[in-house]
Amino acid sequence: MLRGNSPARVDDKGRLKVPVDHKRELDGEAKRFYITSRDGTRAEIYPMAVWERIEADLANAPASDAKSRFEDAVNYYGQVVELDSQDRLLIPQKLREKAELKGEVAVLGKGERMEVVNDSRFVSRLEAEPFRGSDLAVIGVKGI
Repeated sequence: MLRGNSPARVDDKGRLKVPVDHKRELDGEAKRFYITSRDGTRAEIYPMAVWERIEADLANAPASDAKSRFEDAVNYYGQVVELDSQDRLLIPQKLREKAELKGEVAVLGKGERMEVVNDSRFVSRLEAEPFRGSDLAVIGVKGI
């Protein structure tokens, strides 16, 4: 289970060093990843086994405009990437440019995937759109 925020950097060549905390959770499981985005604002990094389950579910979903839009986005921004010997992943160029993933980034654990966001843009969004108590009713998770 990937969770939390690990500050990191995307180097000039577009490589993200997988943070130690997240790497520890992935050890022995994943060397290949699918890096994509639904909207170009963040990189979503899935171990290939997780992404292949998503693809299988998607293949069984009925045809729709929503399915087509999803497939268009995740394929346009997406790329299969292998972890290099220094535990780095190359963020696809189109996604890196659109999401402004260079320099300081935040790597967020989101269960079975990691998300990489431009740190300053993300903090600005958190401040402009803060989590509210009324959001708890929408989420529906008890004990929070």
